[in-house]
Amino acid sequence: MRVIADETRVAALVDELTQAIAREMADARAAGDAAPWALIGIRSRGDDLARRMAVKLKPEQFGTLDITLYRDDLSEISSQPIVRPTEIPFSLDGLNVVLVDDVLMSGRSVRAALQLLMDLGRPKRVWLAVLVDRGRRELPIAPDHVALDLSGSARSRAARAAKPSLGRGGGELADAVDADELVLVKLKPTDDDDAIVVAPAKMKGAGAA
Repeated sequence: MRVIADETRVAALVDELTQAIAREMADARAAGDAAPWALIGIRSRGDDLARRMAVKLKPEQFGTLDITLYRDDLSEISSQPIVRPTEIPFSLDGLNVVLVDDVLMSGRSVRAALQLLMDLGRPKRVWLAVLVDRGRRELPIAPDHVALDLSGSARSRAARAAKPSLGRGGGELADAVDADELVLVKLKPTDDDDAIVVAPAKMKGAGAA
């Protein structure tokens, strides 16, 4: 297992992601969009990330989603999956929603989250913000904002970008990880420390997000 971002680096990445969303919110309001904003984190760790961002963003609403029962691989996870509460104590109708997750890979977790959101209401628009884009997508889902881009297509995007250091969604480019490696995000208070690490995919509990 190797560390690609320590606690200090994670803090900087979270701050960059927060600033990107703050600009999105400001631009929308400047354009006359008066709809309230909701920041919603996907359990687990997406909700930890969203809580940190909410301190500075101060959205009108904050919520968390547990997508366990909406996963298309539920039968492969466990015969008795642990389901934690979804906490959306407000109407989603007409809101600008920022959906937050820690790592985006296959896109299946985001698909499940979007399905759950649509079952709960009809937002005006949904943005997707992730700390890390791992790449290896299995569904046509792309993030609006990314802090660290490990998607593997960084070189081709950098060649076209006005700022070669920027990847998808304005995030920072980094070397792609190997196909047989897994990107794991550790965030307090779920974990003892903050870090982004790369580990063999065969590690217990490894899965696609």
